[in-house]
Amino acid sequence: MSKQKQAQLKKSVSTFASPDTKASIKQLLNTLLPFFIIWFLAYQSLSISVWLSIPLSIVAAGFVVRIFIIFHDCTHGSFFKNAKANRIVGTITGIVTLFAFEKWKRSHAIHHATSSNLDKRGTGDVWVMTVNEYIEASFWGRLAYRLYRNPIVMFGFGPFYLFGISNRFNRKGAKRKERLNTYVINASVAAIYALLIWAIGWQAFLIIQLPILFVAGSAGIWLFYVQHQFEDSYFENEDEWDFVKAAVDGSSYYKLPKVMQWLTGSIGFHHVHHLAPRVPNYKLEEAHESTPPLQKATTITLASSLKSIRFRLFDEENKSFVSFKEIKHLLKKKEPKLQKNPRSI
Repeated sequence: MSKQKQAQLKKSVSTFASPDTKASIKQLLNTLLPFFIIWFLAYQSLSISVWLSIPLSIVAAGFVVRIFIIFHDCTHGSFFKNAKANRIVGTITGIVTLFAFEKWKRSHAIHHATSSNLDKRGTGDVWVMTVNEYIEASFWGRLAYRLYRNPIVMFGFGPFYLFGISNRFNRKGAKRKERLNTYVINASVAAIYALLIWAIGWQAFLIIQLPILFVAGSAGIWLFYVQHQFEDSYFENEDEWDFVKAAVDGSSYYKLPKVMQWLTGSIGFHHVHHLAPRVPNYKLEEAHESTPPLQKATTITLASSLKSIRFRLFDEENKSFVSFKEIKHLLKKKEPKLQKNPRSI
């Protein structure tokens, strides 16, 4: 795609980059109110059966994903026209979703500015190693990466690490505004959780809240993972990296069933979002449908997206993801060298 066509594409999508206050307020109401009602029903149903409460918690988790999308839009300044409104709503939804608003706003902005750039990995993204990096890594480096990319670790333990550790601490060198926002959100979460435990008991609280956090967290990690790591995803080094190609070719169109699309705030139109982060979630589908070039983005479905679980390493030579099994023969070639130089492991 020529630079002229890229500029035209960005201009076409930018026409949707304007929040609709009524639509935003409507989304807040149809997301937050059902979540709190379902949470309350999950508690009430405990008097009947825990097996009735857990399914309700799973439904509530779906609404947490939708609340996170509102939070996410606020970090981009795309949910309201007013910056203060975005900050306030972003902080409140951050309390519900256990995300620090200012901290995530910064890291996610870096993610957008460096997505698919092989030379600028490491902030706000999923850890990706190239085939050559993996082969040259130490034994412990490869082991750490394999553990990180293991589905049980990433989607099983990942949510609790994210909510309990990563989101609770400020990064080194964080500015005062960012640090204070994290403290406010942490203190609010602690106070609300303590109040709920006092009101309904710690057992009931854990039965309801743990499934919500686990399911919502796993779903969120999965969405973030699958929308950048698919078979023909775009990755380039800094000197050849292109923002528009990274957005359109490095982000997928995750075609989900309508109910799931609604719960995930249309984030499946991820190529549109990366091209124009200021487009609010409720306009992403319209932008996609109104812009023919965007309809050429890689489309994945629930069924086809499952293949991405085996995509572990990026092959720079062939410009595609590969599994650990596919590069096993390359590691065997390195083994004699390792035996001669045991210090390398």
